[in-house]
Amino acid sequence: MIWCERRDSNPHAVRRWNLNPVRLPIPPLSHRFFDGDFTAIPTPPRGQQRFFIDSQRSKRVVFTNIICHFRQLHPCRSARLVPVPVNHYENFPVASWLLPSHLRAPIEAIYAFARSADDFADEGQLSDAERIGLLSGYERELDFIESGTLSTAGLFINLAATIAKHQLPIQPFRDLLSAFRQDVTKTRYANFEEVMDYCRRSADPIGRLLLHLNGQATPQNLAWSDSICSALQLINHWQDVAIDWRKNEGGRVYLPLDDLTRFGLSERDIADQSRSGAWRKMMSFECDRARKLLQRGAPLGRALSGRMGAELRAMIAGGSAILDKIDAVDGDVFRHRPTLSKWDWFKIGPRALISL
Repeated sequence: MIWCERRDSNPHAVRRWNLNPVRLPIPPLSHRFFDGDFTAIPTPPRGQQRFFIDSQRSKRVVFTNIICHFRQLHPCRSARLVPVPVNHYENFPVASWLLPSHLRAPIEAIYAFARSADDFADEGQLSDAERIGLLSGYERELDFIESGTLSTAGLFINLAATIAKHQLPIQPFRDLLSAFRQDVTKTRYANFEEVMDYCRRSADPIGRLLLHLNGQATPQNLAWSDSICSALQLINHWQDVAIDWRKNEGGRVYLPLDDLTRFGLSERDIADQSRSGAWRKMMSFECDRARKLLQRGAPLGRALSGRMGAELRAMIAGGSAILDKIDAVDGDVFRHRPTLSKWDWFKIGPRALISL
């Protein structure tokens, strides 16, 4: 749901990164975060191994070493490389040069934590108990960092150094784990307030951490960032209604159940891929909610200077474009999942470099 590395057939080509609207900009993983002696996740059985696959373009496999250390579960041993997948579609291509160079290493450390923990909760064939156990292992590692206890896991060695050097708060990392854990245990949301509480923990922490990294975590900037991150998370939910419905047994529904009822709809309309007038009205209502929230945070794109401001403006423009595409197909995200094309980015890019 965050970043996925892509490379042209030319091995010397400049790398590009794509960004899902759930998160603020995070670059691809560096393999250096997984060096050293630490316990690795057991390699899954043949046929069940998962990979990062760019299914939209090249069909090439991108390997990432996501290694986790669990002191209480296994004795330490030399790490082995474990292929862990991401076959997520990513919406927002952003040129790497937009990221300030001095922030790339700490952002990679945050990415390594968030991406791997998110996959524990959402990918593969693990049982719920196994997913919760993996996330609990990450929670213990945060306890070690907070107490000053050294880790032997490459991922957390780098995360601890990043937190110490930049004086990052621990709570946003705990909030992320809380949201990922909720993805395992909760598949329905009674009302919009419950959805927003999830967004507060699944998306807002990344924006807050980046503001801390950039030394601009003022109360106003944090409030704007929360609005943007939550809006982008909502946009991702609305464009992925059909995808989320197919997850796990019984599916996952982020649409507020009371909104379905208010518009005379039910989960059956999701299962039947409804194109009724009521469905169109509800989706228009939800998109309008997300658009207003995105606009509420838009001043942050002007408040941040330089490359971070330009990248944030591109994300806001991209999120708005996705909402426009959902409206253009009358909310039919079942048959027309909205995505951003190269032409869309050709139009968005220049505007983002100047202003919203």
